[in-house]
Amino acid sequence: MEANSDHYQKGLESAEAGEHQEALACMQEHLRTAPDDAQVLNDTGAILHCLGRSNEAIDHFVKARSLQDDSAEIVWNLVEAYLATGRANEVMQLFDDMQRMSILNADVLNRTANTFLNEDNKADAIETLLRSLQIWPDQEILKPMIEVIRSKRPKVAFFCAGDDMTSLNEIAEFTKQRFEVRFLENQTEEELYESMKWSDISWFERCTNLAITGSKQPKVCKNIIRLHGCEAYEQWSQQVNWANIDILVTVGNSFVKDALTRRVPSLESQTSIATVPSGVNLEKFAFTDRQRGKNIAFLSNLRTVKNPAFVLQCMQKLHYIDPEYRLFFGGLFTDEALEQYLKHMVDALGLRDAVFFDGWQEDVCSWLEDKHYIVSTSIIESQGMGLLEGMACGLKPVIHNFPGADQTFGSEFLFNISEEFCEQIRSDTYEPQRYRKFVEENYPLKNQLTGINNIFTQLEAEIDSQQTGTLSALRAFAGTSLPLPASVGNAGTGEQAGVGTSLPLRGTPPYLSRLGRAKTTGRSTEPRRAGTQSKGNRGKGQPRKKICNSAIKLPESAEQIPEGKESTWT
Repeated sequence: MEANSDHYQKGLESAEAGEHQEALACMQEHLRTAPDDAQVLNDTGAILHCLGRSNEAIDHFVKARSLQDDSAEIVWNLVEAYLATGRANEVMQLFDDMQRMSILNADVLNRTANTFLNEDNKADAIETLLRSLQIWPDQEILKPMIEVIRSKRPKVAFFCAGDDMTSLNEIAEFTKQRFEVRFLENQTEEELYESMKWSDISWFERCTNLAITGSKQPKVCKNIIRLHGCEAYEQWSQQVNWANIDILVTVGNSFVKDALTRRVPSLESQTSIATVPSGVNLEKFAFTDRQRGKNIAFLSNLRTVKNPAFVLQCMQKLHYIDPEYRLFFGGLFTDEALEQYLKHMVDALGLRDAVFFDGWQEDVCSWLEDKHYIVSTSIIESQGMGLLEGMACGLKPVIHNFPGADQTFGSEFLFNISEEFCEQIRSDTYEPQRYRKFVEENYPLKNQLTGINNIFTQLEAEIDSQQTGTLSALRAFAGTSLPLPASVGNAGTGEQAGVGTSLPLRGTPPYLSRLGRAKTTGRSTEPRRAGTQSKGNRGKGQPRKKICNSAIKLPESAEQIPEGKESTWT
């Protein structure tokens, strides 16, 4: 073991002296008897990268990471090797881990975007640049570049009617950042067709009359219909020319899909069906770690399919057991006969002091603040967004067993009869953090937007396959070198101690991880791009040891860039 340690120490010294071939031989001799030494695998990969053998370096970094997945240095070196070999997709898959480790910065993102552009991958390039702007918003030069990329991507038209725009708000904002977009309401058939001719992709929100009209126009663009729940049980779907629809988007309730295919048996042979569950904006619906209480929320406009009459029957039994419980309806009446019946039954069941109709809620979060349970008695739900929003705020869900409810919520929160409703409400089990976590893990808005973006990207690829030279204008705009400002401040995520404060001209060289054995004094002046510490790797304040002597000197400000030479992504 001591001899093996000597090989490693000699390898370190050779690497620091720039004698990389000799260093590699020493490291390989060490690995011959200790093949699972993560730090030595990392160091060997760093040496291979300096020798221009980056593909072999990647193999070593990947194995090192499998043995020590919390090392920021290993991840940083792996990213640099991936970028050196043009493997931007693999780099992109590491962004979340890098952000968690506080080592993701604008430089890595911009260089990755450049690699995507060189591959004519506009979709991932713009995603990466948008993330770069999120981390460092002051990169004004990126904004016109993003606009150029957007202008070369498909144009998207959203067709919706009435209140449908409400369900499109987050999707609309997301799409506008990535594509040129128009939102169209209440158009004549001629106007609708002209808008379809303007667009490359037309999105019809809900399978209703607009989708029918659009589907019967001559095929001039890619067409998408997003189906909510109730349309599957109505006549609209039978009138759509499905041969003109490229993708039908559903939220994933198999019973809704079955109802649709019973009405349109040839549906799956005429169009593609994509499942994209709706997501909750977790920033909008803030969590409150509340205690058990006795206020029950019913969040929905009052329609027959929401089955509000049944919740009154449930409430009558609960009120008999404990008259302190209260039921609050948050939503509008959409049927005068139903409104008359519900108000009549409130009086007939003796619930006037226990049931309240609060009307439409503009600020759902505020309305839910003093509630403790979110209830649904629907006979049809595509997913149950009101339930998920309530859960995100920390309310316990109590859900009548509508077809497909178990697919969305599991069986734990379901009830079939009013007695089971009372048991669910009165149960000692009340865990607001778990209800929030359920939504975070299963239905965050991010997942929905990713699914929708994948659909747009798929259609974009089909459109681009019929076109050539789509990046010529990008090249004319950017030339061969896109200048970026040198001073980036804290370019990573948050205040990162030890992260460099200048944007490098090129990628940072790889670093050795076992620095306790490196002969160094004082603090390094090199930007410590992989964070200040990796668990178990170094003591406090010890500098990282660079092993590529040919590394370029990084400018500390724009003024230090030599005249006539611009900072580039490559």
